[in-house]
Amino acid sequence: MTTKPPIGRDTRLCMSLSARPGNFGSRFHNRLYELTGLDYVYKSFSTTDLAAAVGGIRALGIRGCAISMPFKEAVIPMLDGLAGSAAAIDSVNTIVNDDGRLTGYNTDYAAVVALITDIDRATPFCLRGSGGMAKAVAAGLRDSGFAHGTIVARNEAAGRGLAELYGYDWASEPGEGAALLINVTPIGMTGGNADDLAFPERLIDRADIAFDVVQYPPETRFLAAARARGKRIITGTEVATIQALEQFILYTGVRPTAEQVREAADYARSLG
Repeated sequence: MTTKPPIGRDTRLCMSLSARPGNFGSRFHNRLYELTGLDYVYKSFSTTDLAAAVGGIRALGIRGCAISMPFKEAVIPMLDGLAGSAAAIDSVNTIVNDDGRLTGYNTDYAAVVALITDIDRATPFCLRGSGGMAKAVAAGLRDSGFAHGTIVARNEAAGRGLAELYGYDWASEPGEGAALLINVTPIGMTGGNADDLAFPERLIDRADIAFDVVQYPPETRFLAAARARGKRIITGTEVATIQALEQFILYTGVRPTAEQVREAADYARSLG
């Protein structure tokens, strides 16, 4: 491991903005800085004034910022441009600051594509959610060749809009479910409705794969129920690790080794 310089005037700052900040991103990035010897530091923040926070990124020369709910769409008018990943789905989860020019990216999309690459494209899916992360998941499914799916959202305007955008069906409830169940809502998240199931047990029984983007807890009730039934599960921690790695590369220009990424992810998870 290369020795990381002590924090000083040349240290570069990266950050995150979220309504409910977690610890995984900060611990993952900071551990990778240690492992790669980079003079960076990462800190998570919340804000009630998004415009002022984005202005601070520009004014203070903050190198990069992760964007989480509920800011992924609201931040777009405050940026100078969008990379293809963000422009295609109109959702930003990453800001990169190049000498005062702020560009939005979406690394959630890359994470989703990576995690579904070995699933049969003929598998029908049921995706619950209609926000910024749901856009990234739906776009990843569409671009990967999944033709049969339903967007489930009680907000009909948002749900229908997302379904029509990517060529899928819409429903207010999951109905008969599907072989691939995907939760892209806060259902099951720590600090909220952690005891709730994103999908009824009868649908989990019928499914083959359960995918939950919720990061805390690492295994939601939905995923625990699926695991107990012998289903394949894809976790929010897997999504978080891949998307955070892509952010790290955008911010630093350095690609860590697979061993370094595993160590950083294990470190971040071990601290809860």
